[in-house]
Amino acid sequence: MLRIALHLMAHLAWTLTALILLVVALASLANAAPLPAAIVTQDRAVLRATPRDSGQEQAVLWQGETVEIRGERLDYLQIYDHRRERAGFVRASQVRRVELNPEAAPELLSVVRFLRDTAGNEALGIAFAAAYIEAAPADVLGGPEGIDALDALGTLADRLARRASSGVPRTKAASEALAAHLESAARYGVNFASYEREGRMVICYDGEAHRRVLAMRSSAEQRARAALALTRPECFDPELQPLERHRSDVWRAEVLDRVDASGLSGYLKNRIAMARAGVWSSLAYQRVRVGESATAAAQRALAELATIDKSQLTDQDLPAYNDAAMRVGASRWGAAPAAAPPTRNPQIVATRGQPGETCVELIEIRGESRTQLAKRCTYGIVWTNSATLNREGNALALAVQPMEGWREIWLLRKDAGTWTIRVLPPTAANPNLGYIEFAGWVPGGKELLVAREARGEGKYKRSFDVVSLDTLGTERQASDPRDLSAFKRWQDPTWKRDTVSIR
Repeated sequence: MLRIALHLMAHLAWTLTALILLVVALASLANAAPLPAAIVTQDRAVLRATPRDSGQEQAVLWQGETVEIRGERLDYLQIYDHRRERAGFVRASQVRRVELNPEAAPELLSVVRFLRDTAGNEALGIAFAAAYIEAAPADVLGGPEGIDALDALGTLADRLARRASSGVPRTKAASEALAAHLESAARYGVNFASYEREGRMVICYDGEAHRRVLAMRSSAEQRARAALALTRPECFDPELQPLERHRSDVWRAEVLDRVDASGLSGYLKNRIAMARAGVWSSLAYQRVRVGESATAAAQRALAELATIDKSQLTDQDLPAYNDAAMRVGASRWGAAPAAAPPTRNPQIVATRGQPGETCVELIEIRGESRTQLAKRCTYGIVWTNSATLNREGNALALAVQPMEGWREIWLLRKDAGTWTIRVLPPTAANPNLGYIEFAGWVPGGKELLVAREARGEGKYKRSFDVVSLDTLGTERQASDPRDLSAFKRWQDPTWKRDTVSIR
């Protein structure tokens, strides 16, 4: 036992000595002067074994990478790359020396402000923003300069993610550079997530800098930029379950409502309104999914869309404006009042099917008897207040929304004494974003007026069609309803009053 006790005491004494030495070493490192550093400013900067163009190539450096300076020879700097664990020489003109001390912070911030508006230099701007955050004192980081740096960091990271997701064809060299820029940004703690959309990957910044900007005493424009970046509709996880997606939409709405848009410039005010319209239309859909009323959310979406000043829309905002209108159009029946009790046969009744399923029944009521004429079930939202029967009583149109940004017409048609239910989608392309809606019946029981607006496979189209009830084919079409005589004569007044397709 004594031998064991002596062995334990000796072991504890050695451990204590090791801890003391470790503390002393850490203290000496903390008090040591920071090593000189440099940021690579050009892509494909070659790290060579000797300070000559003929020197053996050790590695290829990319814009935004940080290296340690260990000396200088001729027009080369002797550096050490800690990521690759390689030493060598790089041309002095391909890097910029930086000092990470409070005195150098203002100059670093000036470079960040310049690079924030320079497309293609996002990785370099992120590197200088990280250097500024390292150099600036804590009290400065909490003030306007620090907020400006975080705003720039978020803007650069978001623009880099958008550039990576643009889908523009690139050469092999351009793709290699873009991948290197994303990797360089990630080394500074800038994190990205990727999601599959329409058969391609969408890269999204996780928004950490934007969240910090919102939590600080930032300006209205800074808050607007942060909120817009954090609520991008293409940057939510498509695998979220309905309840999780509902909570996500609630959070997005709260973020956008924290922005005071009254003092913003016209184009920024429009962007906030477009984002709010899209989020509230999504909330209308999600609230119905969880058994709540969609009325307030759908009305808010319509109100936000109505505040958009089309004269203040930039060229790059037009697609976003159309997308916001399609999202609002898909859920707009949530803002409509409940339908009055039907007075004619046949009638629509919605019943529960399997868990999460709604079944549409077409019934005929004669006294106490009820006859089922047709039935079809769906996991989408059935807007029963949209049901409309034509004058001849041989066709009925019903709005059904299977996805939050996609609404179809279910056309119930009587042919040879038998009722059938057929689906009329916004477009034949893969479902993405869009709606089709009833716009009027043409007398005679042979034709239907519809308005379509959709984006699928990268293409956007809005049209007003005269559709055959027999084939569901388009017989006449125009981009403006005033160009079709059938619309001039037979369009439904309620549709004309409530639709967002005429804007």
